[in-house]
Amino acid sequence: MTNETLEILLAAGIPLAIVVAVTTLLVRRRRGPDTDEAPTALDEPVRAPAPEADTATDVAAPPVEVLPEEAESPPVLEVPAPVAGRLSRLRDRLSKSGSPLGARLLAVLSKDHLTEDDWDELEETLLLADVGAGPTGELIDALRTRVRVEGLKDPAHVRALLREQLVALVDPTLDRSLHTAHGTAADGSQVPAVVLVVGVNGTGKTTTVGKLARVLVADGRTVVLGAADTFRAAAADQLQTWGSRVGVHTVRSDRDGADPAAVAFDAVRTGRAEGIDVVLVDTAGRLQNKAGLMDELGKITRVITREAPLSEVLLVLDATTGQNGLNQARVFSEVAGVTGIVLTKLDGTAKGGIVVAVQRELGVPVKLVGLGEGPDDLAPFDPEAFVDALLEG
Repeated sequence: MTNETLEILLAAGIPLAIVVAVTTLLVRRRRGPDTDEAPTALDEPVRAPAPEADTATDVAAPPVEVLPEEAESPPVLEVPAPVAGRLSRLRDRLSKSGSPLGARLLAVLSKDHLTEDDWDELEETLLLADVGAGPTGELIDALRTRVRVEGLKDPAHVRALLREQLVALVDPTLDRSLHTAHGTAADGSQVPAVVLVVGVNGTGKTTTVGKLARVLVADGRTVVLGAADTFRAAAADQLQTWGSRVGVHTVRSDRDGADPAAVAFDAVRTGRAEGIDVVLVDTAGRLQNKAGLMDELGKITRVITREAPLSEVLLVLDATTGQNGLNQARVFSEVAGVTGIVLTKLDGTAKGGIVVAVQRELGVPVKLVGLGEGPDDLAPFDPEAFVDALLEG
């Protein structure tokens, strides 16, 4: 009770004893009966009492089990497409790229009478398709002879004749198989087949190695990749990504600029220790006029052969570079002993004649061709299927 209230009560004539008694009673009612606790603050929130537990139904919660971190699930491996029949896709790819070679040849040869201008047009068409001067002359001479002897009236006959001559030019007698059988080391032990992949910058070499791994896996072979391109920072990562998709291990260096010959050697040794079928070694893209880099390629070859003989040396060429690819091919053949050609981007060029020209220049066959950007767009080369694609493209 405030002082002002007390003065008002006294002024009204209420005895002091009664005022004291009323004040005491009010204080006790606020405190509650027989308690010494201080009165509750007016601004303190009122808390509801906790509900009593129902002993019949409430059960103590079980302790929380702390589980160890779950191991990452293994990645799902891709299954490469079957190798057989891949080249049949080339027909559609060539038609989309606008390859005019087969169409132009058939159009000229189907005329009732061939003039010298027509023969000149045929020759020009072949040269523009990068067939090369020598093979072009041979094909024109063969066609002239057959036209004189047999005549060309029926369009089906024309097509059959041209197909026959083009197949002969591409040469189906060359051995185009990949030599991936196990080799024999100097001590007589069995070692993996070793495939060295070489080429200049920009031909799609590392991608080709990754696709070739898929070709081998599709054929049931076990593979190890060697990332001996240590000069391009992303090359080893790129190759490892290709390998991991199909469960293939990649041997690589932990640092950029490492000795590529040492990486190649480690890859072959790893393949030998693990009983692998094939070791694919990727190398740095080299310009053919850089003598030091070409010498290094020779070193890689020498170091590898201390552990296992080379089964294949594949040169990757860009089919769209045309005749310039022949200059590259000559130098690589001299340094690394090329045994086969891989032509990339064949689907994007009208110059399919490079197949003929490069084989004539090196005396080695085109063994694989790139048909596009898909992971399984690398196919074994088939001369007859290739010619059919040219004629129908």
